[in-house]
Amino acid sequence: MTDTPEVETPADRAEAGRPPWLGEVGLNGFAPYLMNRIMGRYNADLRREMAEMGLSTAKMRALAVLSVMDGIQMSKLGVYAVVEQSTLSRAAESLCAEGLARRETDPDDQRASRIYLTRAGRAAFDRMWPHMAASHDRMFEGIDEAEQRAFLGTLHKMLANIRRHDF
Repeated sequence: MTDTPEVETPADRAEAGRPPWLGEVGLNGFAPYLMNRIMGRYNADLRREMAEMGLSTAKMRALAVLSVMDGIQMSKLGVYAVVEQSTLSRAAESLCAEGLARRETDPDDQRASRIYLTRAGRAAFDRMWPHMAASHDRMFEGIDEAEQRAFLGTLHKMLANIRRHDF
């Protein structure tokens, strides 16, 4: 007699209140996989233009956020740009060294700093924006405006469900 472990069936998992295995759901039924695949393709499509401008993904994300929220605290910039703090610090140093941004001590909190776009930084982002907008538009080809609004609404709800910051 051999000791063979029991194989848990999908019905066993459901009965026990456990989620199905990824193999049952499938990669195309798993939203995080699809979101990563979409963003991976989006970033890859922009890499050539960014490289021609001497920009990394982290630097471009920082410029994009600053184009909308100039003068933001570095800690918040990391959250909005979806870049780890150590990577963001290097990117911000590089942006400042290249004259695309400037860093100042936060007047309300001497321990924090804020980062601002310079004219050159605004110009760099303005050169990159048409490529970003074209990639965005390609993603939404054949998807009507109502469906796009519903999708964005769903994304906002998902973000609210998982976010760790009050912004």
